[in-house]
Amino acid sequence: MNKIFDWQKLKPVIALTNPYKKTFLFTIFLSIITAALGPLRPYLIQNTIDNYVLVGDYAGLTRMTLLLVGVLVLESSLQYNFNYAANWLGQTVIKDLRVRVFDKIVNFRLRYFDTTPVGTSTTRAINDVETINDIFSEGMINIAADLLTIVMVFAIMFYSDWRLALVSLIPIPMLFYATYWFKESVNKSFQSVRNQVARLNTFLQEHISGMNVVQIFGAEQAEYKKFEEINREHTAAHIRSIWAYSVFFPAVEIIVASAWGLLVWFGAGWVIHGQTSLGMLVAFLMYLNMLFRPLRMLADKFNTLQMGLVASERVFSLLNRQENIPNNGTIQRRVKGDIVFDKVDFAYDEENLVLRELSFNLEAGKTLAIVGATGAGKSSIINILNRFYQIQKGTIAVDGIPIEQYELHALRANIGLVLQDVFLFTGSIYDNITLRNPSIDPKIVEQAARMVGAHEFIEQLPDGYHHKIVERGATLSVGQRQLISFIRALVYNPRILILDEATASIDTQTETLVQAAVETLVKNRTAIVIAHRLSTIQNADYIMVMEKGKMVEFGAPDDLLQLPDGHFKRLYESQKLVAA
Repeated sequence: MNKIFDWQKLKPVIALTNPYKKTFLFTIFLSIITAALGPLRPYLIQNTIDNYVLVGDYAGLTRMTLLLVGVLVLESSLQYNFNYAANWLGQTVIKDLRVRVFDKIVNFRLRYFDTTPVGTSTTRAINDVETINDIFSEGMINIAADLLTIVMVFAIMFYSDWRLALVSLIPIPMLFYATYWFKESVNKSFQSVRNQVARLNTFLQEHISGMNVVQIFGAEQAEYKKFEEINREHTAAHIRSIWAYSVFFPAVEIIVASAWGLLVWFGAGWVIHGQTSLGMLVAFLMYLNMLFRPLRMLADKFNTLQMGLVASERVFSLLNRQENIPNNGTIQRRVKGDIVFDKVDFAYDEENLVLRELSFNLEAGKTLAIVGATGAGKSSIINILNRFYQIQKGTIAVDGIPIEQYELHALRANIGLVLQDVFLFTGSIYDNITLRNPSIDPKIVEQAARMVGAHEFIEQLPDGYHHKIVERGATLSVGQRQLISFIRALVYNPRILILDEATASIDTQTETLVQAAVETLVKNRTAIVIAHRLSTIQNADYIMVMEKGKMVEFGAPDDLLQLPDGHFKRLYESQKLVAA
């Protein structure tokens, strides 16, 4: 019992009801009234049999019948209001909680997503939050109401006839033992079920997202067997709980039947010998039913409560995680675009540095091209400039002010980012460009689309800018998705524009189209361009060559080409040779 009603676990769950305290208290009030009204019916029936039926008082029988009907209607009405209020409270609380969980997740630093499977976050935000609803609709309040009903019935039984009460309760110890066994068995199996659900969600999300890889390498059969194994374990966990139910409820029926048998055997004898009344015996049969009905379900509700608390621990653990990038800055203004890196060290795991002693200065309005082998640290520069990750050492400044002093969203609003792997959401092209920002004028969207040469292909689609695309834009070509990402960056009119391998997946014809737009885009903006194709950076003001997390060359393209055996010169000549 202590394990289930651990106040430290229950307290934050109850705190969720604070905005709806009146409904919560009203639900508790209804549970008390309903519990008090329940034993009233057997008492009225006892009185009806003894005082009206057995003496042949038809008028009195009619009055008592009408009174019983009235009590039944009142009890049913209270039960309806109780169930509705409890379920409304649960659904409203989890609606608010799910929004909190989503808001927490979207503000996590990217390191969280690097180390946490998407399926795990999905389980926390959907399955676990939904399970918390059961605490209100089937768990905590219902258990309190059932316990209150049991106490009331016990009290009335002993008050009415302590001998019949003792006889009726002889099988109770067996019921308590069966209930305890059932609670422990189902609790273990439910814990296993929750873990298997998380595994299923993670596996499905990863493999549906990566289905092209599975099919390209012909791994369907191997992945099918993996899923079959996970699903088999999930089924086995459910079957263990089914087995416990299959044993418990027939055992309870036997215990209840034995209690009824004992009551009828002794009670009927006492009625015959005039030691108790027929009405009392009938009332006790009803009391037993009222007593055993909640006792039968109590173990199941305890487990429902326990699983809700387990789910709440997981959800609150996520809400309490300190995975957010500190946002203590106060500066909110449009920047000019001067960027300075001063002896910056950075590691994704706090230990293995991917950038070492990086220092450079990029004046506002200039274009810097960053080249280097895969893993040299090029994209890491962008990640830390946007404060997706925290640096371990050094300073990054924009307009001479450390980026930590800028309000985080204000800093990122000044930076436009176009990645090689474009992510498009399910919805219209217009929504994907504006990200549902109502302040963006449709004319600005069209103007930006014309600048990058995307207006024509968008207009040719059904419904134009309101054409619905599927998840990740799978129905569009790679080049079309890339052009949409250019528009997305442009409509926010950033002072700093970053292109991270933005033309790597575009065909030559589309690249020619985009290249002309890029030259227009970078005018009067600070631009950082990461590219393997030197054709995309031929007009850069500066070139920075990265190697193993260090800057090995920095300067104007023409100056770097003059260096004997320079890194950029070798790269330039190798690509010229390939092109030839």
